[in-house]
Amino acid sequence: MLSTEEEAVIVAFRRYTLLPLDDCLYALQPTIPHLSRSSLHRCLQRHGIGRLPDVEGDKPARKKFKAYPIGYFHIDVAEVRTEQGKLHMFVAIDRTSKFAFVELHEKATTAVSADFLRHLLDAVPYKIHTVLTDNGIQFTTPGAGGSAVPLIKEAMAAGEIIWAHAFEHTCAKADIDHRTTKPRHPWTNGQVE
Repeated sequence: MLSTEEEAVIVAFRRYTLLPLDDCLYALQPTIPHLSRSSLHRCLQRHGIGRLPDVEGDKPARKKFKAYPIGYFHIDVAEVRTEQGKLHMFVAIDRTSKFAFVELHEKATTAVSADFLRHLLDAVPYKIHTVLTDNGIQFTTPGAGGSAVPLIKEAMAAGEIIWAHAFEHTCAKADIDHRTTKPRHPWTNGQVE
């Protein structure tokens, strides 16, 4: 039996990612261990989102993403409202394999985003080479005009002690290229938007 909070998480995740049933199940089971495929399906049916929207053939064909090697993740955070209050849902989706990873947190801070990235690194069975995020304060220093990961890597190689954003420092330590979207262009991070 799913609690109201668990159902809210499931509904928000499905609406946010538009992933198929089995992908939702795989991504949500670490957060909701007792979730079965049938209970997930019933929950989605109850909330009227059991079927993904049909792709219309009348629309002009959208440009496809350039082919990237596996390990290019889109990461974002969204608020999920429950009866008990709000939670922050961190989502990461691999651009190529569509591997999805999700965690719920009470706060969306720099430390939480860095922990999320470390947990993602532990969960993914292959090397992550690039992450794409928006310019939110959880992921990058406000007003910096992009990621500081190259500067952090230089300082680490030179043995310098520097102040760094927690998420960007985690990227630098794991040798991950951190890219950010253009300000006010959320569709650039379309895998998780």
